[in-house]
Amino acid sequence: MFRVVDPDAVALQPTSTERLTADGYLPLPGLITADGLALLRREAAGLEALARRRDFSMACMDDSPRHMTTLGGQIIGEASEEIPALYQDSDLLELVSRLAGEPVSEVDDPVERHVLNILHREGDTHGAHTDDHPYALVLFLEAPDDPADGGLVHFLPHAGALRDLDTADDARTAHHRAGDAYLLRSDTTAHRVTPLTRPGLRRTVLNFAYTTPASRPHSTGSAAELYT
Repeated sequence: MFRVVDPDAVALQPTSTERLTADGYLPLPGLITADGLALLRREAAGLEALARRRDFSMACMDDSPRHMTTLGGQIIGEASEEIPALYQDSDLLELVSRLAGEPVSEVDDPVERHVLNILHREGDTHGAHTDDHPYALVLFLEAPDDPADGGLVHFLPHAGALRDLDTADDARTAHHRAGDAYLLRSDTTAHRVTPLTRPGLRRTVLNFAYTTPASRPHSTGSAAELYT
């Protein structure tokens, strides 16, 4: 069986954990193998028929907008073998643990553990939020080639409030291509996806949520709003 993700593609520098701690974000370019990308795209194409369109403002996240199509982990778990297997893969868990600098494990919540997020209309956006679990591994299956087309991750580590994304000097954006990934300290890093700027663009990602032994379980209700 070919590898879906390639841990060998990640340059594990001694500063990786320090960068994640400081920035709340760690890019992982080319993490998905070519065969793996083809496989995950086929899975996502089949699952998209089960996904739901969402257009609303999320009250628990400062009324930030959601214009996107989503599929929750509970449905992915029933309809796909490949995505849950990748989420639980021991090599991937080991890699994420090494990058995080602490052991990570699967989350119990079947809704949020692995979700599919699709932006595919002009103006589609995943508005400002933090996550319920400490780490998010985001895998890019499709993405605009040009940063000017939108779909960028906009993030601020150690944010005091979501609105700080608009004003903080150290808020940053990052562009990714299909096959890339990033690891986010997602419970303390305010983040959003910038709107797609024109018709015909697509941004499709799998988001894998992980927890740690020291993490205190909590829920904002945001996952239930977006994925059930």
